[in-house]
Amino acid sequence: MTHVYVAAGSNVEPERYLTVALRALATAYGPLTLSPAYRNKAVGFEGADFINLVVGFSTEDSVAAVRQQLQKIEAACDRPPDAPKWAPRTMDLDILLFGDLVCQQPGLVIPRPDLVKRPYMLKPMADIAPDVRHPTLDKTMRELWESFPGGEHAMVEVPLGGAPTSPHSDRHRSPESGR
Repeated sequence: MTHVYVAAGSNVEPERYLTVALRALATAYGPLTLSPAYRNKAVGFEGADFINLVVGFSTEDSVAAVRQQLQKIEAACDRPPDAPKWAPRTMDLDILLFGDLVCQQPGLVIPRPDLVKRPYMLKPMADIAPDVRHPTLDKTMRELWESFPGGEHAMVEVPLGGAPTSPHSDRHRSPESGR
C-alpha cells in the first residue's frame, strides 16, 4: 500500500464542493486522514477566498490511476477539464506526495513543488503528517513548516461541515460519518 497526500481546495461554494470531493475520496479510497481546513486569499488572481485542506489515504492504485480518479472527482464537482490555472474553481485536487515516488512527467510532478512554496499546502500537510519526510529535501513536514517564512499569506482555520478541523481530533473518520 502506498500512502498518498492530496491538496484539496475550492473558492466557488467551497463547503459544498469540498464535502462532495471528500465523500468521493472516501468512497474510492476508504478511511481518510483530514487536516484542518483553512480559509485564505486567492493566489495569482483576484477572487473569493479559498478553503484548503490536505487529505491522506492509502491505496494500491498506481499514481496514474489516482490522478485519473482525482480528475473524475473534479469533474463531479463541476470543474471543466480545461479550467484555466489562475481562476476561480469549484475543486482543485493535487497529489502532493505519493509514497516516496519522485517523478517528473508532463502535467505530473511528484513531490509537488508547490508543497514547500504554499502555506495552504504545507501547513495542513504538517498538521496531519508532521514526521513524513519530503522525498527529495530529506526534511520532515514539521521541519519544513517550522522554517517556512511566516506572515506572507494569512490563513484562518475554519470548520468544514462534519469533517474534523483540529490536529487533535480523530482525523481517521470518513466525511460520511459526520464525526
